[in-house]
Amino acid sequence: MLSPDAAVVRLERWQALTPEQRRGFPPLCPDLVVELVSPSVAAGFSEGVEGPRGNEALRRKMAAYLANGAQLGWLLFPEQRAVEIWQPGADPSAPVVMERIEAAEALEGGEQLPGLRLELAEIWEG
Repeated sequence: MLSPDAAVVRLERWQALTPEQRRGFPPLCPDLVVELVSPSVAAGFSEGVEGPRGNEALRRKMAAYLANGAQLGWLLFPEQRAVEIWQPGADPSAPVVMERIEAAEALEGGEQLPGLRLELAEIWEG
């Protein structure tokens, strides 16, 4: 069982759960998962330090979310003002597609979560 820093579940999926299932960790994978790299972890990236919140560990976590049904993943790097956007791939030979955006100002949910927009200025400022 994984727990992201933030998540979004479509209302119809949430309403399909029983009241008991809504308590604690619901038995579903979120539609959107967000992971935020802390400054101490980001500093470790350049030194090659790896741990449960390290670069490769967070990327494995994002891939696991998508393998379990997440439709979108945002891995935020505040120190670099960069974002990795993770989505399921259309081709079985590439089950996950990742795009890195430098100097990102905002993120949008796109087709998966229309109308969702996350302004990044406050996150970048700390």
